[in-house]
Amino acid sequence: MRFQAFMFYGCGVFFLITDIVYWYFSGEWTGTTAMALSVGLAFMIGAYLHFTINRVERLRGVELPEDDKLGEIADSAGDQGFYSPHSWWPLWVGLSAATLCLGMIFGAWLMLLGGALLILTSIGFVFEYYRGQYVA
Repeated sequence: MRFQAFMFYGCGVFFLITDIVYWYFSGEWTGTTAMALSVGLAFMIGAYLHFTINRVERLRGVELPEDDKLGEIADSAGDQGFYSPHSWWPLWVGLSAATLCLGMIFGAWLMLLGGALLILTSIGFVFEYYRGQYVA
């Protein structure tokens, strides 16, 4: 994961150089600002990955398998986390978000309805497994 952090740092440096060249030759502020935001975003993601890997390595006390140059694929075998295989909540959250966005176009009443639905479905999505294990 450390490689990914440096990859984002490299993207940030590339975007910064490109942004300076773009501003120098065009003098246009809108595109320059958009590219400057890309620089900030790349550095922000790189810093997040960098600090996360440092924290994980301190907790585990060893280098992660994906950062070991002599590592094998089997070194990182095991549980990678829990992913819900049968949740319908992402569908309802997406439809609620779409309703909210359509409300911005068609009227405040639809935006309010979409916002309320988005809050309710987000709560349902977050607390899905607090009711116990779902049995299909």
